[in-house]
Amino acid sequence: MSKLKDKVAVVTGASKGIGAAIAKSLAAEGASVVVNYASSRAGADKVVAEIEAAGGKAVAVGGDIAKAAEAQAIVDAAVERFGRLDILVNNSGVYEFAPLEAITEEQFHRQFNVNVLGLLLTTQAAAKHLGEGASIINIGSLATRIVPPASAVYAGTKGAVDAITGVLAQELGPRKIRVNAVNPGLIETEGVHTAGVIGSDLETLTVTKTPLGRIGQPKDIASIVTFLASDDSYWLTGEQLVAAGGMR
Repeated sequence: MSKLKDKVAVVTGASKGIGAAIAKSLAAEGASVVVNYASSRAGADKVVAEIEAAGGKAVAVGGDIAKAAEAQAIVDAAVERFGRLDILVNNSGVYEFAPLEAITEEQFHRQFNVNVLGLLLTTQAAAKHLGEGASIINIGSLATRIVPPASAVYAGTKGAVDAITGVLAQELGPRKIRVNAVNPGLIETEGVHTAGVIGSDLETLTVTKTPLGRIGQPKDIASIVTFLASDDSYWLTGEQLVAAGGMR
């Protein structure tokens, strides 16, 4: 039986990487999915096509979540197209590592605008439509635990995500809406390849420190998010689930 039959989900930043894997996983369990993208319409269309080819339902919707009107439009598109909203996955995120002396106002505001303000604006828009049993899943980062050098701004944004997850679990709990976070370690995505991580000393070091002996794949995170979106996790809220193969 499909665990998410008749459910409707919005996944932000779902044109590639972890977001794309999440969108496909939710759809495979029966959810109708809004595949949000900020700039890559082609990527989002590809995800939608893959979902539809597998018998699922999805639609690509562009929008910058750091702008209130566009965040609202993404949520509105889900309700207009599919009639309701049950699941929100706040996956959109940007990162840029820099040592303290190299941090700029532009870097700070770009990362906090997407990773924190965007999450809040999208959740604010979605909360108007979410009912009892709904689930919000925020994508955080292991960076808040291992605090690597040169990650002050990025880790700061994800620390905010952890705190916001707990606060919103308290605020929305009386409405029986659950809010949890998944904090991935190093995941093999297009961005990680572009950054030259694969095959580098960083990948080798990460594998060495990971009990399960490899870096993560997008599907590793997608399966956990799907669990949190389903009724199987009905007694979990306010949690930060570290998904890093045992790395701490």
